[in-house]
Amino acid sequence: MASNPHISQAFDRDLEAIQAMIMKMGGQVEDAINKATQALVEGDAELAAKVRAGDKQIDEMELQVNQEAARVIALRQPIASDLRTVLTVFRISAALERIGDYSKNMAKRSEILLDLHPVDGGTASLRRMSKAVQLMLKDALDAYIQRDAELAADVRARDEEVDQMYNGLFREYLTHMMEDPRSITACMHLHFMAKNIERMGDLVTGIAEQVIYLVSGELPDEDRAKADTTSSASSGAGV
Repeated sequence: MASNPHISQAFDRDLEAIQAMIMKMGGQVEDAINKATQALVEGDAELAAKVRAGDKQIDEMELQVNQEAARVIALRQPIASDLRTVLTVFRISAALERIGDYSKNMAKRSEILLDLHPVDGGTASLRRMSKAVQLMLKDALDAYIQRDAELAADVRARDEEVDQMYNGLFREYLTHMMEDPRSITACMHLHFMAKNIERMGDLVTGIAEQVIYLVSGELPDEDRAKADTTSSASSGAGV
């Protein structure tokens, strides 16, 4: 039986609205990562506080996206690839919300670091790592809108570079702590922030994998090998 063109057109309009909400949410999350990093590098407590306050808006946007996606499923009853498209929205919005949480955690630690013994050069590498994840997120969202599985696969591959940056930072902070015991507390906070960024990279990788699934109907065949060699030594670095 042929599909009703009016229902199809209504579904397309609904989907466009949801995708616009996802992109808006993604922009908010990119901004949160950027500002949390800026607050750290510049020692800006006011900016850190704005990042923390802004996380509530990201949470609300996730709720709105999920409510709209659920409404579309109930009202339009999409099937096959259309249903896959809507279900992908839930997974992407959840990943974005979690990335926002990690940005908020970075902002909290930035405020704490203001009162601690400074670590020479402790933020430069973190900034580079954060920038790499921001670019990954931008490309993952572009891949989603463009249905570009090749770009999504490139984002997925780039997570290895983020893992390697994290491994380097772990060793760098460990060296600081060994050489100057006064830096131990600050280095622990910086290390947790690096772990937050590394986990953001994992979440962005998950978004890229959802794009591949959306386009091909299948998730990537093999799990990407993690280059994080410090997992057992960095437990407890969560939000």
